[in-house]
Amino acid sequence: MNGYHLLLEISEGIAVITINRPAAMNAMTPATLDELAEAVRRVNGTPEVRAAILTGAGTKAFMAGADIAAMRDMTPAQARDLARQAHLIYADIERSPKPFIAAVNGYALGGGCELAMACDIRLASENAKFGQPEINIGIIPGFGGTQRLPRLVGKGRALEMILTGEMIDAREAHRIGLVNRVVTQEELPEEARRLARAIAAKGMVAVGLCKDAVNNGLNMELAKACAYEAELFAHSFSTADQKEGMSAFLEKRPAVFRDR
Repeated sequence: MNGYHLLLEISEGIAVITINRPAAMNAMTPATLDELAEAVRRVNGTPEVRAAILTGAGTKAFMAGADIAAMRDMTPAQARDLARQAHLIYADIERSPKPFIAAVNGYALGGGCELAMACDIRLASENAKFGQPEINIGIIPGFGGTQRLPRLVGKGRALEMILTGEMIDAREAHRIGLVNRVVTQEELPEEARRLARAIAAKGMVAVGLCKDAVNNGLNMELAKACAYEAELFAHSFSTADQKEGMSAFLEKRPAVFRDR
C-alpha cells in the first residue's frame, strides 16, 4: 500500500507504516487519517503480520500535529467528526491483538503525540520532541491527548504539558514514562525492528490477551481487573499455544507457536 500520504510495507511478518509528508513535517490531514485507517485495517486483517511499527518519513518529524491550514475554517461539527474519526483509528490500534510500536524520529506534537500514545510501546530517537501545543492556537487536544497522557505520566505532568503547550525532549519523555527508551537516530529503525521481532516470536493469542488484560484492566477497579485477568488467564489454557509453550519449556527446546 503506497498512498499519497502514507506508506505500508510488510516484510518478514513486520508491517512498517510511515507517515509520508516530510515536506510538511508529516502533519496530519483528513486524507492522512483516511489512509491511516486503511493501513491499520490491513495490518489487523493480514494474518502474516505479527507486529507493526509506526514512524514518520525523514529525520525531522514523526508527525508534527495536524495541518492547521486544513483545520482553520472547520465548523464545530466538522471538528467533532475529525476528532471522532481519529478516536476510532487510534482505538483500533489500541484494541488490535497485534503490537504497535511507535518509532518517534523527531517532532511528535498534537495528533502525532496522541498517535504515539495510542501505540503499545514508544521508542524515541535522541532528537525527538513531544508536546500537546493545542492551547497555543486556542483549542484543546482532540485525538485523545487529555485522556491518554494522564494515564501514562500522571495528572500533574499531563496538565503541565497540556496547559503550557511546551515541548519536552526525548530524555524528559523517558524520565516521566512517556517513552520506553531513547536511542540514536541511526539506531531507531533497527531497534524498533528488533523489538517487533522479539514480540512477533511469541504466540499471537497470548500477545493479544496480554494487550486485552492491560488496556481493559486499566479502566476497572482493581478487584474487577484481577478477576478479568483470571478469566483471560483461564482462556489461555484452552489454546494449543499453551500446550506447546509449556511442553517446549519442559523439554528444553524453543517453542513453535501456531497462534491457536
